[in-house]
Amino acid sequence: MSEQQAASVVLTEEGASRMLVVRPVKASDLTALEQLAEHAVPKLTNLPANRERLQERIARSQDAFNGDVEFPENEHYTFVLADDTREEVLGTATIRAQAGANEAYYTYRQETLIHASQQLNVRREVQTLALSHEVSDATLLCAFSLNPRYKGTSAESLLRRARLMFIAQYPERFSRILAVAFPGYLDAHNESPFWESVGRHFFARSFQDINHIAGVRSKSFIAEVMPQFPLYLPLLTPQARAAIGREHPAHEEALEEMLAEGFVRSRHVDIFDAGPIVKAERERLETFRSAAWHPVRIRPEHALPDAEPALVANQKLGEFRCIVARYALSPTGQLMLSAEHAERLGVTEGRAVLAAPLTLPTVVDALDEGEM
Repeated sequence: MSEQQAASVVLTEEGASRMLVVRPVKASDLTALEQLAEHAVPKLTNLPANRERLQERIARSQDAFNGDVEFPENEHYTFVLADDTREEVLGTATIRAQAGANEAYYTYRQETLIHASQQLNVRREVQTLALSHEVSDATLLCAFSLNPRYKGTSAESLLRRARLMFIAQYPERFSRILAVAFPGYLDAHNESPFWESVGRHFFARSFQDINHIAGVRSKSFIAEVMPQFPLYLPLLTPQARAAIGREHPAHEEALEEMLAEGFVRSRHVDIFDAGPIVKAERERLETFRSAAWHPVRIRPEHALPDAEPALVANQKLGEFRCIVARYALSPTGQLMLSAEHAERLGVTEGRAVLAAPLTLPTVVDALDEGEM
């Protein structure tokens, strides 16, 4: 098997090849979602290990996929990475059509204030954090959790970027601005230095406690209790300042991939742990720029030419499917798929599929200097 062929399958720790697909979540996936939520590193506010909340998430997702949507509101689209031949769910990821559709999505915005006195001949630039809900109108890619056996494989990229393949097909359902909030840095005791320096003074609770409450209840308490005035960074602890905009170590590669996709660091950070929030206009992302439609031509596996791996998605809203396959085109522009790949996608010969290269360009770690 060539390197390109190997990229279209994922090898388990036992060495057996598996054909994986990203699809909408189903009611029967509930137990698997509980396990993914329980084992997420770190624990995710937007993926609580709470059966009732996860049931609500599945129902909301089904409503979104089945609904007639003309513009983004409070829809949540939840996907799973699955091996349906073995009835096994290996990961999950969600799109929130509008981050603040139901209630404002609060962040801290990094700003600079100038304090000057002509009389004393003093001019100082002071970094601050200001409470903001500017990200509320963005579409949020969130709630990503993957079985650790598949970290660093093509399956991880498949799950993360299949959401972009879906958005590319149904742009009216989503905002022009996409955002991703990454978990922030936690210390050796699994606590947030930023929370210890800021939030604990107002809530008198640990970071883990407040993270759990935010996951299973409304986040309206943020505006009710958090300080409304800017936070002056020099007044925070050195550990808290160092954590601002710093991602959790378990998400370094994920952030790197999103930066390679075309996201840029915004001035916004998470209100609890100060984790980075990246954003982009969707038409600037590599998946959107390189995606192309091709009619399908089904060929025997052994007859398929070597080619670079690609994300391939069907064009069925409620039965959306996305896989990794070779980007092998015929002289007339048909995408050549094996019968097994076509079956996974639920397409027949002649049907059009959307394809985009799996490989991304070199990472550019840039800071957005403008407004979101």
